[in-house]
Amino acid sequence: MAAKKTVKKTTESAPPAAPAAKKAAKKAAKKAAPAKPAAEKSPEAKPAAAKVTADAIARAAYLNYRRRVEQGLPGDSRGDWLEAERQLASGKA
Repeated sequence: MAAKKTVKKTTESAPPAAPAAKKAAKKAAKKAAPAKPAAEKSPEAKPAAAKVTADAIARAAYLNYRRRVEQGLPGDSRGDWLEAERQLASGKA
C-alpha cells in the first residue's frame, strides 16, 4: 500500500499594507465624511429669540386671544401680545 502524505494546512495572512495604501485609505475616509469646522453652527443651535418675528408674535397673540375668549378669562390684546412674546422666547409656542 502506498503511504499517505500528510498535508499541513497553514493560513496565510495578508502582508501588511504599504504606507501609500494606508494614506490613500485615510484620504478616502476623509472625503466620504467631511467634518464641520468647530466655528460653524447649525441653524438649530440658534437661540429661539433670534427667530421670533412680528408675524409669529401676532399669530401667537391671536391664539392666546381665542383661548382666553373661549375660556371666558379677563384680559386685553396687550396682555395677549406680551404673553405671546414670552411663549415664543421660551420656546413653548
